[in-house]
Amino acid sequence: MTAIGRRCLAAPCRLWVYSPAPSVFGNRAGFLLMAEQTIVRQFVRADATPHAGRDRLRWARWAVSPLLAVALLLAWHAVTASGAVKPFIIPPPAAVFDALGAALANGSLLYHAQVTLGEVLIGLALGLTTAVSLGYLLAKAPLVERLLAPYIVGLQAVPIVAIAPLFIIWFGSGAPSKVITCALIVFFPMLINTVVGVRQVEPDLRDLMASLDATRWQTFRLLEVPAAMPVLLGGLKVSATLSVIGAVVGEFVGASAGLGFLINLARSTYDTPLVFVAVFTLTIMALSLYGLVDWLEKRLLSWQQRRS
Repeated sequence: MTAIGRRCLAAPCRLWVYSPAPSVFGNRAGFLLMAEQTIVRQFVRADATPHAGRDRLRWARWAVSPLLAVALLLAWHAVTASGAVKPFIIPPPAAVFDALGAALANGSLLYHAQVTLGEVLIGLALGLTTAVSLGYLLAKAPLVERLLAPYIVGLQAVPIVAIAPLFIIWFGSGAPSKVITCALIVFFPMLINTVVGVRQVEPDLRDLMASLDATRWQTFRLLEVPAAMPVLLGGLKVSATLSVIGAVVGEFVGASAGLGFLINLARSTYDTPLVFVAVFTLTIMALSLYGLVDWLEKRLLSWQQRRS
């Protein structure tokens, strides 16, 4: 490999736009120019200053969400105050806020939320690690995909509610069964996104890396990971929200702590305001995980947003 080729592989892909004249590469100049244009088109994003219209749209989006929340709260209060619905079915907002204050005061809400969040994070990490590793293998080895695909799809076809009791029997009612339930529910969407992301890399880019004698690690780090990153982060958004569902399903089946357990306890005593508090806490947890992934996506894919 030439010194120029080594420098190009060691630098980010965006530096291809600054490569020397085509004559330096000899007879391969035409091919490299074509591949260079492909890389520039896929990975390089021109810096652009946000337009005033975009700024107004961003401010409008941030203003509409709080206003919509206030409108929904007022409508909720109006429905409960009118007496059309009994309080034990839909409690008034004031009763929910009172239940929230009591749960925070005695520490039960923070305790159960901490238990559920720990199960979610561990299960999400386990599911993502397994899905990305197996997904990359399936994307690179079609024979392995043909062998394992029926079993993977069959496992996904079984409702998680039907499998969760087995995990309770096998692993007990503690955290391990909830973690495995959470990992299983996030496994399939992340697996599919990994396979799609790796396979969508353009053949011209792979040919370019091969012409520069790039190693498998260099191809993986400089080509496959950046090309698959948008799809992987899209799958991570879905998985982050599903992980909360998986943990709560496991807690519904059998648990001694967690927000799912708290919902079951409040339901058995007809404490509907406490059920609302637990549900809202789960919603905030899922939205926080989604927002964290969205922030990560903006940081990692800033080059894509600048072009758009």
